[in-house]
Amino acid sequence: MSLSAPRIKPRFDRKPAWLKVPLPGGEGYRRLKGMTERLGLNTVCQSARCPNVGECWKGERATMTIMVLGDECTRRCRFCAVKTVLSAPPPDVDEPARVGQAVAELGLGYVVITSVDRDDLPDGGAGHYAACVREVRERAPNTVVETLIPDYRGSDLSTLVAAAPHVLAHNVEVVPRLQRKIRDPRCSYERSLETLRTAKDLRPDLFTKSALMVGLGETHAELLDGMARLRDAGVDFLTMGQYLRPTPKHAPVIEYVEPARFAELKAAGEALGFLYVAAAPLVRSSYKAAEFFAERLVRARLGAREAVLPPAYDPSQSLPRGAGR
Repeated sequence: MSLSAPRIKPRFDRKPAWLKVPLPGGEGYRRLKGMTERLGLNTVCQSARCPNVGECWKGERATMTIMVLGDECTRRCRFCAVKTVLSAPPPDVDEPARVGQAVAELGLGYVVITSVDRDDLPDGGAGHYAACVREVRERAPNTVVETLIPDYRGSDLSTLVAAAPHVLAHNVEVVPRLQRKIRDPRCSYERSLETLRTAKDLRPDLFTKSALMVGLGETHAELLDGMARLRDAGVDFLTMGQYLRPTPKHAPVIEYVEPARFAELKAAGEALGFLYVAAAPLVRSSYKAAEFFAERLVRARLGAREAVLPPAYDPSQSLPRGAGR
C-alpha cells in the first residue's frame, strides 16, 4: 500500500463538537494551581495548553504532568506551545526537592515527570531530571513514576534510567514522513525509536510508552506503519490524539479526525500487541485512562516481588554527575 500523502487543504473552520471542553475550574483545580505556584513548579498541563487540564486537575484521582528544567525549550517543534530559546537559564538546584514535596503532598498514585529539551547542557539535563525522579521515589515511595523524556541516548539515557522510573515515555509525535516538517530538525523517528529500544535494553522490566498525533496530513497506512515500528521497538503503551493548533504560528490542522476512526486505530494497535492503546480526539501523551491502566500493571508486576514499590536508590550514594547543575 502506498504511503504517499493525500493532497488536503488545511482546515481553518471551527473545531467540531467532540473537541469542545468546559473551562477549568473548581476546588481541585484551584488547589493544584495554587500548589504549583507556591512551589514554583511548571506543568505541561499549563505550559502546553492541554485541553484536559480541567478534567485531570479535579477530584480525588487528580493527575498532573510536572515539567522540570524550566519552561523554555531549546528545540522548535512546529506543534508545541512551550516557549523556545537558544539557551535557557541554569537548572534550579532546589527544584528536585520541590518536585518530591509536591508529589508527597498530593499523595498521587501516579505522576508523570517530563522536561523541556536542554541541548544547551552537557548532559541534556539528564542528571538534574534524574535527581527529580529520585526525590519523588524517596519522598513518595508508593507513587508510580512515569518519565516523559527527550531523545536521550548513551550515558544521558543511562543516567535517567538509573533513577528507576516505572514507565519511560518518549513520543515520536508524528509519522516518519512528517518528522522534519513538524518536529525540530534534530529529531527523527529512528532516533526516537533508538531511545525507546535502548531503554528496554538497559532495563527489560521497564514499561515503555509513546504517542502519535493525527490530523496533520498523514495517511491511514502511514499510521499503521508508524504503530508497527513502535511495537517492533518493544513499546508497551501507545496514545493517539487529535493535533490542535496552539497559535497561528504553528503547523495548521489538516483534518479533524472523527471519533469512529480513532476507534479503528485503537483496534489496530491492540491487534499489533500493545498492552494498552488510548486513542480518541482529546487523548494526550499524559492521559488519565492510560495512566490508571499503567499504574495497575506496574503494581501487579511489583506485587509479585514486593508489597510496596522498591526504593529507587541508596541515599548514601552521590547523585550522578551533573545532578542539580
